[in-house]
Amino acid sequence: MVSEGAGERTEREHRPSPIDVHVGSRVRLRRTLLGMSQEKLGEALGLTFQQVQKYERGVNRIGASRLFDLSRVLDVPIGFFFDDMPSEIGGNANATRRHGSGFAEAQDGFEDNTLHRRETLELVRAYYRITDGSVRKRVFDLIKSLTPTDS
Repeated sequence: MVSEGAGERTEREHRPSPIDVHVGSRVRLRRTLLGMSQEKLGEALGLTFQQVQKYERGVNRIGASRLFDLSRVLDVPIGFFFDDMPSEIGGNANATRRHGSGFAEAQDGFEDNTLHRRETLELVRAYYRITDGSVRKRVFDLIKSLTPTDS
């Protein structure tokens, strides 16, 4: 005899964790910012593009070693994958740290939606299509010289 609660628990176990969905969405964001296909990311990690899709949707949980590999391939710190996490699923850890309950130093996350804008994606993709490293550096320096300085 199976209780009603057992059926509900099985259904819940098959739903992706909100944290896994968030981390997967950050993988997708960074991959698209770089103009990288799922196939290319999969090749760099020794995975199929289907496995990358499952990670990006949060269907499959990303283990610590795979997260480390992703951070290296996508050239971001591991913390990037947890930035902008909604407080209802465990986000806003920086506020907790500022009040002294943790040991880690406070870190600034990406607080605005600048990285999610189409214009940003197109700019980053165009930037990385510049194959000559010295030209790319000069473009970077030009853009920095055009922005207001923080005083």
